[in-house]
Amino acid sequence: MTNNTLQFDTQHEDMIHDAQLDYYGKRLATCSSDGSIRIFEVSNQQQKFVEALKGHTGPVWQVSWAHPKFGSVLASCSYDGTVLIWKETGSGFAVIHKHDKHQASVNAIAWASHELGPVLLCGSSDGKTSLVSFTETGTWEVQMIRSAHATGVNAVSWAPVIAAGAFTQPGAESQSAGLVRQFATGGCDNNVKIWAYSEETKAYDV
Repeated sequence: MTNNTLQFDTQHEDMIHDAQLDYYGKRLATCSSDGSIRIFEVSNQQQKFVEALKGHTGPVWQVSWAHPKFGSVLASCSYDGTVLIWKETGSGFAVIHKHDKHQASVNAIAWASHELGPVLLCGSSDGKTSLVSFTETGTWEVQMIRSAHATGVNAVSWAPVIAAGAFTQPGAESQSAGLVRQFATGGCDNNVKIWAYSEETKAYDV
């Protein structure tokens, strides 16, 4: 029986909190309590170290790759209360945006489906969630949801943007009008909340 497991030492200096493959499964990002992110190429049961990213001043809890239509973009969140968005250029990865509106550790991040655009959801120990969006005007916008979970947010997740059975319904070819804009958050209060976008308020509400 062939063993297809690839195992290697990342050379992190402390425990690893997250490991995420990109859309194609060819790039691996890892993050650690040592405050760094490490990028590897993985293919054919081999790995090659690409780069170490150092921008946080505390443990890095999670990393998340954006859809490749936006380029080679990676987000990271940390105990230092910040979210960094990195993009690969000809000379390696560089920070293109720093989100520092939270007042405590940012514990979880997740990119929305690409149909909704480059939108990053963040959850923090300060009890808030935030949405970081890159707009058509070339600027970053932040929407704070201040009453998510009073004792801290530990988990965030987006719903699929295409509702179950949508492709079997009449008019399925015009999907954009019926995209599902919904996400879930989980907190230290033992509660989970499902948030849905309101066209009336232009915001996410429970």
